[in-house]
Amino acid sequence: MAQMNMIQALNSAMDIMLGRDPKVVILGEDIGYFGGVFRTTDGLQRKYGEHRVLDTPIAEGGIVAAAIGMGVNGLRPVAEIQFADYIYPAYDQIVSELARLRYRSAGEFFAPVTIRTPCGGGIRGGQTHSQSPEGIFAHVSGLKVVMPSNPYDAKGLLISAIEDDDPVIFFEPKRIYNGPFDGQPDQAAVPWSAHPKGEVPDGYYKVPIGRCEVVQAGTAVTVVTYGTMVHVCVAAARSAGIDAEIIDVRSMVPLDVDTLVESVRRTGRCVVVHEATRFGGFGGELSATIQEECFWHLEAPILRVAGWDTPYPHAFEWEYFPGQKRVANALKRVMEAA
Repeated sequence: MAQMNMIQALNSAMDIMLGRDPKVVILGEDIGYFGGVFRTTDGLQRKYGEHRVLDTPIAEGGIVAAAIGMGVNGLRPVAEIQFADYIYPAYDQIVSELARLRYRSAGEFFAPVTIRTPCGGGIRGGQTHSQSPEGIFAHVSGLKVVMPSNPYDAKGLLISAIEDDDPVIFFEPKRIYNGPFDGQPDQAAVPWSAHPKGEVPDGYYKVPIGRCEVVQAGTAVTVVTYGTMVHVCVAAARSAGIDAEIIDVRSMVPLDVDTLVESVRRTGRCVVVHEATRFGGFGGELSATIQEECFWHLEAPILRVAGWDTPYPHAFEWEYFPGQKRVANALKRVMEAA
């Protein structure tokens, strides 16, 4: 086992897959010589060459279109979109071509494309570098959607995504690229290097797509969350003194409904937390699914804690960001409900 942060774990996953499978290629803006804006691809071009790790123009639609062509012709491309906020120029290629290729060809063609992209706020990125659009892609049939919350899962899930024959949108919460974060404003000034790393195997391993993880067992209430908010929810439950069972969704599509249902039927209460905008967010799907399966077991309404229904505000980042206090208040409310 090695101590790695999420950046190092993702780099290790790509390094292993480039070495293990000659069909794997990586492409994106500044990912080669520069090593990526967050250094997730640092050193890979030097090790594997410009034909395996390709720098591309600033053209997200072209990046994804090229990746689709590569995938159809037998490669396993890993395309990086520099920020999730910049993925929208590629949306038509992802939705109209990539997601539907297997279906429209009756299984004759498929494109095993992984699209990596940093998402979320908490880094003072403002409205054009802080978005969390996972719900938009979870709505699209034919895509798998993943978001890890820790280095171990990041590496194992990325390896699974690269080996998957279906397209995977792989969201990486950049606020925790360098270590866990509990969501308090006074933590914003703490250097990321001060946060602990996680234990990650050096070699090849996989974390299955489509499985939740119970991060913390509890009996009073189930908290369903993912990404950066996993760490916020653990801290919030601790600060509120509530015995919460915290579940990291990890994989939005396919969704591990059984694990969620088993937990909520046992606790009788549920809070859903995500950083993205509340209205139309993936939390609504989680809430509806849990309500349909657990209605007769619920002792209180399901509560959601999420970002505001506004563009991500630069000046009010920590009010927008669902921090410990907002999550703890929701936990107290759901426990007090009749």
